[in-house]
Amino acid sequence: MKRKIIKINEEKCNGCGACIPDCPEGALQVIDGKARLISDLFCDGLGACIKACPTDAMQIEEREAEPYDEYKVMPNIVKAGTNTIKAHLKHLQDHGEDKLFSQAIDYLEKNNIKIPTLEVKPLPCGCPGTMQKDLRKEKTPAQTTNNPTNLQSELNNWPIQLKLLNPHAPYLQGADLVIAADCTAFAYANFHQKFLKNKVLIMLCPKLDTDLDSYVEKLSIIFETQEINSITLVHMEVPCCGGVETIIKEAMKRSNTNIIVKDYTVSITGDLI
Repeated sequence: MKRKIIKINEEKCNGCGACIPDCPEGALQVIDGKARLISDLFCDGLGACIKACPTDAMQIEEREAEPYDEYKVMPNIVKAGTNTIKAHLKHLQDHGEDKLFSQAIDYLEKNNIKIPTLEVKPLPCGCPGTMQKDLRKEKTPAQTTNNPTNLQSELNNWPIQLKLLNPHAPYLQGADLVIAADCTAFAYANFHQKFLKNKVLIMLCPKLDTDLDSYVEKLSIIFETQEINSITLVHMEVPCCGGVETIIKEAMKRSNTNIIVKDYTVSITGDLI
């Protein structure tokens, strides 16, 4: 199956690293003075990194990349050199992809390629979005209560998951949208009161959901046909959540629309940043 994925022109790339912060999945690293796509597995192909590149070295291409096959990816990794091999193995290791890591090692062994030594660092994980943290230790008496309050739901539509949403639903006409990452409603205690009143809610997860291009297409239909009034974007502080903004921007580009977007970031401790 073909899908969209980032391609880097090494002749144009100056290794500045400006693209790295805008890669929500952590698929890019600067190695040997060039930006490298170290793993197809974590590239969503939506191009969040492209706008940050000052030398126009990045573009989206369409190639065979689904289903993911470690044995097909490894020849490209090997071609880029020892440091890229090491970064790729560490990337798989940090994300707990044990099966893919074993396949990569197997490929190297079968092709008589030296397996680099990986440094073991005492970090909880390599991906900020999956870092284990016990938030109970950060609660103060003022933040906890034994007196539950019955609050009224401000939800105005169903379904709320973008995958299930009908882009031609009448309640979308002229609506003020809240497009939120799944975790935000659980992390931010006042989600209903702060964001939902008189608005239409759409939720998605840019890291775990599949076929994000279909999300872009569905939102582009909504933006083009429903005369959307405004968008409130709510996402978590972790890097992978940046994909929500990327999806919205690509949908506006495809639909040739320009809608006001208010951007809110929720910390993993439940505060608005």
